[in-house]
Amino acid sequence: MKAIQLNIQDAVYFAEKQFEANKDQAVEAITKLENGTGAGSDFIGWVKLPKEVPAELVDRINKTAERLRENCDYVVCIGIGGSYLGAKAVITALSDSFADYYAPAPKSPKVLYAGQNIGEEYTAELQKLLEGKKFGIIVISKSGTTTEPAIAFRVLKDQLEKQAGKDAAKNLIVAITDANKGALRTMADKEGYETYVIPDNVGGRFSVLTPVGLLPIAVAGHDIQKLLNGAADMLEATLHPGPDNIAETYARVRNALYNNGKKIELLVNYNPKLHYFAEWWKQLYGESEGKEGKGIFPASVDNTTDLHSMGQWIQEGERTIFETVLSVKKPAVSVRVPENAENLDGINYLAGKNIDEVNKMAELGTKIAHVEGGVPNIRIELDKLDEYTLGALIYFFEKACGISGYILGVNPFNQPGVEAYKKNMFALLEKPGYEKETEAIKAKL
Repeated sequence: MKAIQLNIQDAVYFAEKQFEANKDQAVEAITKLENGTGAGSDFIGWVKLPKEVPAELVDRINKTAERLRENCDYVVCIGIGGSYLGAKAVITALSDSFADYYAPAPKSPKVLYAGQNIGEEYTAELQKLLEGKKFGIIVISKSGTTTEPAIAFRVLKDQLEKQAGKDAAKNLIVAITDANKGALRTMADKEGYETYVIPDNVGGRFSVLTPVGLLPIAVAGHDIQKLLNGAADMLEATLHPGPDNIAETYARVRNALYNNGKKIELLVNYNPKLHYFAEWWKQLYGESEGKEGKGIFPASVDNTTDLHSMGQWIQEGERTIFETVLSVKKPAVSVRVPENAENLDGINYLAGKNIDEVNKMAELGTKIAHVEGGVPNIRIELDKLDEYTLGALIYFFEKACGISGYILGVNPFNQPGVEAYKKNMFALLEKPGYEKETEAIKAKL
């Protein structure tokens, strides 16, 4: 696919035998995804989703976004994990790096986030920012009872109703939740909020191309149809097994490296706008593959920044890592290094060069050093940062994740391990219904 190019030549030779050995497994994995015959098949609605989003839904999302844009200076997206990371990844990648430092402009609200932590200072400072301001809320929760977003919504809903009045507030709150059940669905129906549905067959970490991600992205002013178009074209490009299927190739090479002792994958970017894309990617792969004592550990670095902190370890630390580098081919702007007569900083040799040219040479030099140091390097080149390319990249990683999980031999679409901490937390907080667990955990303290 033209918008995204995959290069594995500096990775595959570290594990050529393992790469050849998993070809049949990859074919089987793609068949399971396309036919819905693999583990977790109840949650693969995302596989064909980009081509199934009706135009009417896109139009309605855009109209809702326009209403919020006209009436709000700030829109708070409340959710945790997959309920906010995808939207934040896209919005950050497409926005001015210093957008948060500018005052809100008419019909151009700032998208803020809440419910992704239980930080008291964070919540108090957000409330302070919103005092006397025109703001709206997009609350995203399948159940409406997940602790972090439930707390944030209760607090911010109360503030909004006090500031705007209860009648006005209901038109400034949008709920994205289950179609029929759950606390948030009950509340939304009772209060009269506009609602969107989280599809039953799409798990949270795969939900960015549903209203979960599309509405906040539209509120931020970005073209969600172009995002879906990029994903739909990547869907077509990855339908069938073979050497041209870049999702299959990526899944195969990372599993080959894993089976040859490379247990940690670093997603590396050389563009700070992609920081939160890496955060989304970490949840996608960590929650999908980390189970049954298996799974590549997903980590990330922002280069060249992190070369000055993590570079030593990457270059000479334990040889259990490999890198997947996101490289943007065409920056949106051009800034050249100026000439300076005194040249006290010694960089006149860079005068006249675009900053991105320097960045690309840093990327190339780092790759050579790391590969020679025993770190396999996968390179994903993005033509540019726009909605179409990001849509394609999202679907590429989602499809590769499903294939990779099946090759690994796990169910990529469940997350049984995330409940353990919740049970302990509820017991410690003495939540009704957890009396036995409370008694048992207190005995351990």
